[in-house]
Amino acid sequence: MWWDERVSARFRRNLQPTLTYWSVFFSFGLCIAFLGPTLLDLRCQTQSSLSQITWVFFSQQFCLLLGSCLGGVFKRTLAQSLFALFASSLAISLVFAIIPLCHNVVVLAVVMAVAGLAMGCIDTISNMQLVKIYQKDSAIFLQALHFFVGFGALLSPLIADPFLSDTNCILSNSTANASRNLPHIRKSLLPHHPGNLSHYDLPMKGMVVTRVSYAFWIMALINLPVPIAVFFLLYKERMVPCLNGSSHPLLSADELALETRPVDKEELPTPAQRAQAAAGHDDLLSCCQSKNFRGASSTYLAVHVTGALVLFMTDGIVGEYSGFVYSYAVEEPLSVVHKVAGYLPSLFWAFITLGRLISIPVSYRMKPATMVFINVVGVLITFLLLLIFSSSVVFLFVGTASLGLFLSSTFPSMLAYTEDILQYQGCATTVLVTGAGIGEMVLQLLVGSIIHDRGSYSFLVCGMIFGCLAFTFYALLVFFHRMYPKPSAELDEASPAKAAVPDDTGQYQR
Repeated sequence: MWWDERVSARFRRNLQPTLTYWSVFFSFGLCIAFLGPTLLDLRCQTQSSLSQITWVFFSQQFCLLLGSCLGGVFKRTLAQSLFALFASSLAISLVFAIIPLCHNVVVLAVVMAVAGLAMGCIDTISNMQLVKIYQKDSAIFLQALHFFVGFGALLSPLIADPFLSDTNCILSNSTANASRNLPHIRKSLLPHHPGNLSHYDLPMKGMVVTRVSYAFWIMALINLPVPIAVFFLLYKERMVPCLNGSSHPLLSADELALETRPVDKEELPTPAQRAQAAAGHDDLLSCCQSKNFRGASSTYLAVHVTGALVLFMTDGIVGEYSGFVYSYAVEEPLSVVHKVAGYLPSLFWAFITLGRLISIPVSYRMKPATMVFINVVGVLITFLLLLIFSSSVVFLFVGTASLGLFLSSTFPSMLAYTEDILQYQGCATTVLVTGAGIGEMVLQLLVGSIIHDRGSYSFLVCGMIFGCLAFTFYALLVFFHRMYPKPSAELDEASPAKAAVPDDTGQYQR
């Protein structure tokens, strides 16, 4: 295998939980990308206007952010984390099954809010648990985790596509005129953020003709093995009431020797870091309590903030680019044909998924800090070239693919880098996940309003500005990393402080 035997032994020891967390993130991806292409059929199902149905986007995104903030509440024990993941993944299957029964837009918005909460919990808890298990070796496993969200995001639109209405799905006297606008409107909704659709008039009353329910039921069945996998992990850990799971298998002699090697003195935490360990990876509200910062260095907070700001910008770029690249392409000066422009969001997400797949082996050979540097510089150069060749349709497609590749591994690499700086203490995972969620929601709204006021060219200008800010915040993070106090290498082997060192054996901790 292309990784060393120590990491391989750790992976084998934690095979079931690792695969379970990866599968749960597949649920996250499956749920995040279906809404855009199916929204017009859902509008017909609820017999609502376009302006009303687009509020469903907001309910999902807002509750996803809320779920990310609150996800840390369930991390206090392994049982709480697994029960939260079981409930969240099961809720996503139930949401898929219930959506065809929602004939009122308010009910649909509430159902999608539940899905958003479940997705937020999955996002925070899965990242936290993998970091806890693998710590300094977590980068490669985080890259794989985020590959699965991209895979799910690609799969759900493909499942939905055969069941989407080719013409307006509410039959009335104005159906013929409305149907001519349908392809343009549908592509404007990809992948999960609506553009300005208020000037389109589609009928709200008449006979509903749609087969999109079959797509949701298929996705519910595809997702059903995920909560089952989480349940089996609960059973194995003997956390299911009234049921006895199997005990942990014994390690082989070779695995035991690899996983219980002595901790290097240079990896030992300082007393201030050990004080921060009590707070650990907590929820956002607990992280912000002043008691968690007593005795911490001045750079402790700065590392959290700058790391979150980098992801605020990069995840915001993912949201705003995927949401508005189609609208940019069909406007002057490019004036791309609507059908051709509709491939741009799909191309963007395809290369994000491809980049995450490539990053799995690369992350083992390359440090997370180096990967983040390559990512932010690549984003800057891509936007600069997109501005220079703004009249080239060919380069728009090339730049879209390039941007997807460079943005693909930013989140897991930044998470691994920041956690490594903080010696896996503090609240990095919670703060970074929350910062990324806020950025994706806020920058989409900001860019949408700017494009409406200033024209389509401002779309690339905004991307360039966000890329510059991401690079600036990354440079500040590197600066604070150099200032951050190094772990003490002078602790005596027999001192009481030695007992406070976190277990680094790779065991699946309860």
